Amino acid sequence: MKRFFLYALFFCLASPLVSAQTRINDIRVEGLQRIAAETVFSALPLNVGDLITQQAVAQSSRALFATGNFDDIQIGVDKDVLVVRVTERPAISKINIEGNKALATDALLDGLKGAGLAEGQVFKRATLENMRMELTRQYVSQGRYDAGIETDVVAEPRNRVSISINIDEGSTASIKHINIVGNSVYDDETLLDEFELKPSGFFSFFSSSDKYAREKLKGDLETLNSYYLDRGYLRFNTDSIQVSISPDRKSVYITVNVTEGDKYTVSGAELSGDLVIPEDDLKRFILVREGQVFSQALVTSTEEFLVKRLGNEGYNFAKVRGIPEVDEDAGTVALKFFIDPGKRTYVRRISFEGNERTADEVLRREMRQMEGAPASADKIELSRIRLERLGYFKGAKVDTLEVPGSDDLIDLTYSVEEQSSGSLGASVGFSQDSGLLLSANIQQNNFLGTGKQVGFGVSRSDFLTSASFNYLDPYFTEDGVSRGFSVFYRATDFEEVNVASYTTDTYGTSVNFGYPISETERLGFELGYNLTSIEAGVRAVKEIKTSPRIFDAVDNYFVSTRDPSTGRYTVAEVLEDIANLPAGALTESDEPGFLDEYGDEFGNFTAGISWRQSTLNRGLLATRGASQSVSLEASIPGSDLEYYRLTYNGQLYVPISNSFTLRFKTELGYGDGYGNLDKLPFYEHFYAGGFSSVRGYRSNTLGPRSSPADVYRISQAATAIDSNGNATALSAQAGYVLDPATGQLVVDTASSLGDEADPFGGNVLVEGSIELLFPLPFVKDQRSVRSGLFLDAGNVFSTSCSSTQINCSSPSVDELRYSAGFGVTWITGFGPLTFSLGRALNDEKIDETEIFQFSLGRTF
Repeated sequence: MKRFFLYALFFCLASPLVSAQTRINDIRVEGLQRIAAETVFSALPLNVGDLITQQAVAQSSRALFATGNFDDIQIGVDKDVLVVRVTERPAISKINIEGNKALATDALLDGLKGAGLAEGQVFKRATLENMRMELTRQYVSQGRYDAGIETDVVAEPRNRVSISINIDEGSTASIKHINIVGNSVYDDETLLDEFELKPSGFFSFFSSSDKYAREKLKGDLETLNSYYLDRGYLRFNTDSIQVSISPDRKSVYITVNVTEGDKYTVSGAELSGDLVIPEDDLKRFILVREGQVFSQALVTSTEEFLVKRLGNEGYNFAKVRGIPEVDEDAGTVALKFFIDPGKRTYVRRISFEGNERTADEVLRREMRQMEGAPASADKIELSRIRLERLGYFKGAKVDTLEVPGSDDLIDLTYSVEEQSSGSLGASVGFSQDSGLLLSANIQQNNFLGTGKQVGFGVSRSDFLTSASFNYLDPYFTEDGVSRGFSVFYRATDFEEVNVASYTTDTYGTSVNFGYPISETERLGFELGYNLTSIEAGVRAVKEIKTSPRIFDAVDNYFVSTRDPSTGRYTVAEVLEDIANLPAGALTESDEPGFLDEYGDEFGNFTAGISWRQSTLNRGLLATRGASQSVSLEASIPGSDLEYYRLTYNGQLYVPISNSFTLRFKTELGYGDGYGNLDKLPFYEHFYAGGFSSVRGYRSNTLGPRSSPADVYRISQAATAIDSNGNATALSAQAGYVLDPATGQLVVDTASSLGDEADPFGGNVLVEGSIELLFPLPFVKDQRSVRSGLFLDAGNVFSTSCSSTQINCSSPSVDELRYSAGFGVTWITGFGPLTFSLGRALNDEKIDETEIFQFSLGRTF
């Protein structure tokens, strides 16, 4: 409460001295604790040298009270000194909020701060009371009619106070009944199906649709209005709404009174205003037609399309308004779309924000809207989409800013949020089969922020030694021609991991170019050379090398006789040099292996051509659009092996709601030999199973299996029996067993040796997948995470199966394998982290299944 104590001033004003008007010689401020004297002087309208008047003193009091810092102000005069005595308002030392759940504490504190209540600020009781009433209204708008808010202000030393706000949020009132009055065309059930709010029912506990909220009701009334307007009821009106609350404040009854009016049809539609674009061009975007039932949705869509079309010509501030002219007697409405294009705008400047690692140049070369050119809405949006397709960013936004002082210039600011665009991996391990495993790889698709792709990897173990390097410059030329190259070396000894007994040494290099043929299409060309040396071991499968085979390390044989009762062979003669084998001792193979026919070293020059089209909205974890690619790779005639591989990849994203998207994916492949080769080389086969294939099955295990090798029997310990029947122990030298009855070396088959048929791949690949993508709950940033349910199908087939292969067949729908499950991909700093839980649906006994699968560096 304001109080004015002018104890000396009134006395002076009554004296002859004051009547001569006293001039201020000094100003003294008393009572300050926290507030600096300069704050008072800056607010005080009186200064040293001013004359003291009653009006000036009153103005000074009002000015000091207006600062909000003081509870009491006293102004007086001591001779020629102006004395200002103040009582400061307390400062807020702490604000405690308890009991709130529906409204977050941080949000409440921000609201209090905006109203002037925050730690360190001056306490104002009126402001606190206003905030209490506003919070009560907020809870009432949520249907919490029994909410209560109590405030407590506690005085503390040094003129401070602490504020405690205790909130009892109560419970949300449930809707018991919604009644619509005045409707005759559509019944209550039909209209209430459009509402988000529902009366209490069996499923209300799960959906909370029966919890009243003022904002939800407002949205439902707008939905109701749109429902009628989109069906021709142009005069529909919501007359009134009554919301009743039960005495216990736990139940809500809603009544909506409406007037439906008559249904109207469209008698015609035309354009008016300033048609800066040919009328015939603009008429293509008018969606309403003569004879149609009037629809406000079509009118709104027409306005949006016309604005967008004008925006493509640089009229970015164009306005289009559909004006209905109603003929009540005929029940028709004529639509006139009035166009105000405004001034044609030009882009003055394009800038970028958020690209901390990526150079501006990398973003600028994706721009299709140029500086100095007319601002095209399509080109501005296409530029934004191209930034997202790079795969370097979680998302990209564009802001259009008017240039101050100009009505025909705008600035564009593209804001991006960077994400991991590569992968980094290293591992050290040990296995009984492979021994020590060491590997490291780096793949960076935005190397040092330049937009170039660089990758390097090395691996070393008992069975594999490899090194590779790849490089790609997507903008080798300014018009988007890309150039890249790769080199690699790989030495593999498959016998060490019990896969098959053969080793390969491969050197290779390639160079590739890509040419853009449209905004969404590219052609690719590649030339390469690889030199592969293959050495078959004793256990190499029959498709690789004929069997049975002789061990290179065994130089002897001996003759044995077979005991019919035991089936065992007993040595009857001493060891002999294998070079002296009797004629016909070796078993003739039914089919030669690949290396028997074509040799074991191949130098091949390869050429490839590819076509790719993509309208995906993002480079990683897309949510809409489509992509497809076709590629043909072939060895050039004159190479040691002449073959080709043709592959197709396609995917399509179909949004079915704001949260759910269907993804369709397929991969097809076919390969064969030509010229001097009648089959696809086995080391170029397709494989199926695992990530990016048919999940739920072990990686690369589907399809044809190899024929395990047959080998000639070797005896390590032998007993020779001479003609007199005397036994003589031979040294533990290995020797082949020769059956004198047949004159042939004894063969141990793969089944008797316990060998199993290993996956061998094939020359025909068929894969497909359907996925339902949806957001993971409790994850705030969904742009780095993909989750979904999947149904996979696929297999590998062969058109050149050998007679001894198992599980080998030509393409057949009956042989497709199916799986279903759930998968998640998360983009981390080390690359995509992916896992899936999949179940095989029609696996056969030979198939190898795997429920849980995990990968770092690959997406699904």
